[in-house]
Amino acid sequence: MSDLITSTTPRRGFLGSIAAAAAAAGLSGVLPTRLAAETTPGEGSFDPALDAWFSKIQGKHKMIFDAPEPNSGLVAIWPRVYLNSMAATWPGPATAVVILRHGALPLALSDAVWAKYNLGETFGIKDGDAPAKRNPYATITGLPIPGLGIAELLKSGVLVGACDVAMTIYSSGAAKKMGLDPDAVKKEWVAGLLPGVQMVPSGVLGVGRAQELGCAYCFAG
Repeated sequence: MSDLITSTTPRRGFLGSIAAAAAAAGLSGVLPTRLAAETTPGEGSFDPALDAWFSKIQGKHKMIFDAPEPNSGLVAIWPRVYLNSMAATWPGPATAVVILRHGALPLALSDAVWAKYNLGETFGIKDGDAPAKRNPYATITGLPIPGLGIAELLKSGVLVGACDVAMTIYSSGAAKKMGLDPDAVKKEWVAGLLPGVQMVPSGVLGVGRAQELGCAYCFAG
């Protein structure tokens, strides 16, 4: 796990940690407002670009893959398995949606961001025996299934969303650790998203909205 959010019981302690970190990052009072902007199917949100992204959830078969942790990169594999096996089993178009939130956020980021901010060390993700200096789950090889990895999924039309709350908190923590400006670091992280990744106001909002739009749920982290 990250050294930006510390707790002797990480999962139980996360809500308290995220509240403190959100307050430190200037998010106090922002989170409830942004979450309140969530709408019911058929209604528009305050963000037309976000609505356009969610409108791509179409087809007879739809699945949301919820990833709060890297889970050894399985979130970058299971959507491909779902689409391939669905196509071979039931006719009709299918959509896979991936939401990267909390500890899975770095899977959405480029190698340059990983290297500069030591994300492998921060998030406890290794490449062999050492902390990863690149995103090992952007493209995954060595398995008898093509098209694996977040970057490859994006190329094939899988929808991938990244949590803005996690982006704010973790980039702020990295900025503090390195003595940098939090706003500048967040902008750099957002600019360093893998091509096609959509920022969503929060990961939990993204997961919930996808289900409102008909997606079945798969816990992938």
